Amino acid sequence: MKRAFKYRFYPTDAQAAELSRTFGCVRKVYNLALAARTEAWTQRRERVNYSATSAMLTAWKKTGELAYLNDVSSVPLQQCLRHLQTAFANFFARRAKYPRFKSRKRSRKSAEYTTSGFRFRDGKLTLAKMAEPLAIVWSRPLPEGAAPSTVTVSQDAAGRWFVSMLCGDPTVGPLPATGPAVGIDVGLDHLLTLSTGEKITNPRHERADRFRLAKAQRELSRKARGDGANRRKARTRVARVHARIADRRRDHLHKLTTRLVRENQTLVIEDLAVRNMVRNRSLARAVSDAAWAEFRGMLEYKAAWYGRDLVVVDRWFPSSKLCSHCGALQAEMPLHVRTWTCDCGTTHDRDVNAAKNLLAAGLAVTACGDGVSPQRSLPGGRSSVKQEVVPPRRTRAAAQPRG
Repeated sequence: MKRAFKYRFYPTDAQAAELSRTFGCVRKVYNLALAARTEAWTQRRERVNYSATSAMLTAWKKTGELAYLNDVSSVPLQQCLRHLQTAFANFFARRAKYPRFKSRKRSRKSAEYTTSGFRFRDGKLTLAKMAEPLAIVWSRPLPEGAAPSTVTVSQDAAGRWFVSMLCGDPTVGPLPATGPAVGIDVGLDHLLTLSTGEKITNPRHERADRFRLAKAQRELSRKARGDGANRRKARTRVARVHARIADRRRDHLHKLTTRLVRENQTLVIEDLAVRNMVRNRSLARAVSDAAWAEFRGMLEYKAAWYGRDLVVVDRWFPSSKLCSHCGALQAEMPLHVRTWTCDCGTTHDRDVNAAKNLLAAGLAVTACGDGVSPQRSLPGGRSSVKQEVVPPRRTRAAAQPRG
């Protein structure tokens, strides 16, 4: 199993300058190739592939205007052309939109090196065109005997430098089968509510740093627009606050998803339309801070790694309005109702009841396979989840977010 290991490193001034030049050249080559392919198609209905753009790159390097492309390693330039080819393949397969040009200010700064563009010996990584190895902070060891196949160097908006090494990890594989199954209901008051009755508090990382973020954004708004040094420093301070929030959120979700995957054989979640929910101005900030989509993505790939079953219930399934004891369906269930009593006399906690219903629906599908439809797949044709529960009838109230 291939797995990426990401580390932070601290480049010297010479290394930072070399990497910055490489990022700029990668962006330039990508935009030139995208413009050439777009022009060939719009004017001549001609499809230009990777081989043709690679030949164009050779010609560009021989011109006086683009001779500076020879000053950086050719490996990242070739890799960006391969990435453009993949972007067009996804576009023609209707998996993505048309590729966009890279921006100097907004696009991610990164460069990818294959085995011919770096040397990894005795735990030291040296990139092409560099005399000294990178000063990497080894926060965790690489798998024993692992040799990176590709290395990606990047710099985020906060000015931090990272290196990601793709290695084979023999420790990733199916875990021993275990019996428990769990239904997981996501929310805002509590980030997760499990069918066992356990509730996991929503840490609200963005709210914790909201004052610091607002102060940094006010300082940025007072700076004159342009490329001045003061505005760049203020922009970096804002980015650092955002990075702090994102890092804490990601760390918390990693710990939660790893624990759930290790402890349960079957996990049942609900397919929520997060993109539609963030259009609600009253809930957008809280829903974005909860990061439900990121939570689901982590569960999907970790379940695939460790041989667990992930069942995704359709978003219209009335999990909140359905009594988990007798099966009676309530007519309405407003968001402010947190506990309710069914006609059978059972008093329900809204979120726990929803998690129990999700678990029951997932186990029913696992047992008989009725009422399911294929779910999205991971690259390579591997299924990201086992199956999806589809109710016979849709109700509007079930689409509301749970708080």
